[in-house]
Amino acid sequence: MIKKILVAYDGSDYSNKAFNFAADMAKRYKAELRVLSVVPVPEFAEDVETEAVIEQSRNHHKKLLDELEEKAGKVGIHARFEIAVGHIAQQILDQAAENKIDLIVLGHRGKGLLDRWRLGSVSHRVISYAECAVTIVR
Repeated sequence: MIKKILVAYDGSDYSNKAFNFAADMAKRYKAELRVLSVVPVPEFAEDVETEAVIEQSRNHHKKLLDELEEKAGKVGIHARFEIAVGHIAQQILDQAAENKIDLIVLGHRGKGLLDRWRLGSVSHRVISYAECAVTIVR
């Protein structure tokens, strides 16, 4: 039985579809819904630059989640909204393990430029290492 659902959200069309799917599942199964948005850490940057980029990204992700929380409230969905910083796939996997998630829901591809060229590496990593069910939404 599905009691806890985690959906990864980055504001892309696919993540919007993933959220809608996860919200529907949460309603059907009366499951807890968690929405996670991950701020990726820049790979090549100075410490000061990195802090500024992370702070700007946090603000951007907070705005995305605030809009999504409003949308969820309108359709009667209660969810927990969280922002994490780090490698996206690892943060999703860590959150799933820490919260004993039964189902992870991801969009097929995210907003990253490289994701347009290849099957989403985040999706691939999560499918490969998750200890629970994973649904990829197109």
